Amino acid sequence: MRTIFQISLLFFLLFGCKSARDLVEAPATSPSKKPATFVITFGSCNKHDAENPYWDDILDARPDVWIWGGDNIYADTDDMAKMRAMYEAQRKVDGYAKLTKKVEVIGTWDDHDYGLNDGGAEFVKKRESQQIFLDFMGVADTSTRRNRDGVYAAHQYKVGHKTVKILVLDTRFFRSELTKDPTPDRRYRPSAYGEGTVLGEAQWQWLESELRNSNADFNILVTSIQFLSSEHGFEKWANFPHEVDRMKKLIVDSKAQGVLFLSGDRHISEFSKMNLGGLSYPLIDFTSSGLTHSYADFSGEPNSLRVGEVVSQTSFGLVTLDLENHSAFFQIMGENGTVLQALSQQY
Repeated sequence: MRTIFQISLLFFLLFGCKSARDLVEAPATSPSKKPATFVITFGSCNKHDAENPYWDDILDARPDVWIWGGDNIYADTDDMAKMRAMYEAQRKVDGYAKLTKKVEVIGTWDDHDYGLNDGGAEFVKKRESQQIFLDFMGVADTSTRRNRDGVYAAHQYKVGHKTVKILVLDTRFFRSELTKDPTPDRRYRPSAYGEGTVLGEAQWQWLESELRNSNADFNILVTSIQFLSSEHGFEKWANFPHEVDRMKKLIVDSKAQGVLFLSGDRHISEFSKMNLGGLSYPLIDFTSSGLTHSYADFSGEPNSLRVGEVVSQTSFGLVTLDLENHSAFFQIMGENGTVLQALSQQY
């Protein structure tokens, strides 16, 4: 069934949607090769009390995993009873409840489900919020994740003799205060180089160990905020430029294979891509946002690393990894199997 689904999507992409076809920068895998595949679906910015239109479409994609990219609910509260009730309401959304019975669910949080808009280390209820988040994710009470700060985690999947590692990052629990930008229409500007952190030292040490010791064919980094897009005035890794440089250096020095980013937060979906010295393939950041609401009146913003155009309607992300040929096929998905944009990359 998965092969049939992939063939039909590829046929649609090549012959039925010009804008998507024009964005494919490398040949899609030939279906006749029948490679081992691993299918990831992900998304962010989801309101439990709004229409949740995509869960049936996500199930139709027959994913191996669903990844929450953050803002999984919109709580914005230090009232933990209110937050827990919202998570419980989301858990009972009919389509999502069906998904959780058939597909493994993992993920991270962002500011609105963390509890504080644009919040970071200063949020006073972050430890209480973490436990409620782990409950929602179905993390066992005996897990070591219950006793450490932050929701970061490593997940590894075997497909025959191939391996996919998904490293879910926490860009909230340890993140330093942001620097306000006095310029109109810009919320934040980069901090002074060397000041502040996104991940915090404990999480950095964990990530370095995971990448340096990884034998996976693909290493997926899930970050709630964008990593590559650096020119807009909102939350992003580039608000801490030294942390961006540290990540780039780690990716190169670790020699981990097939590193790519999945991100959310922005209420738009887009592909960003850059060549990184010392890396044999381009670095891609696939932003998918949002699931229930989006930046519908988006009028443009600079991103010199963008491939294609911004998708400002609701959507979810679909990533098909061809583990035999070491390639990835990225798709921004609308309802009923509509491919809004696509990108292919050889690794």
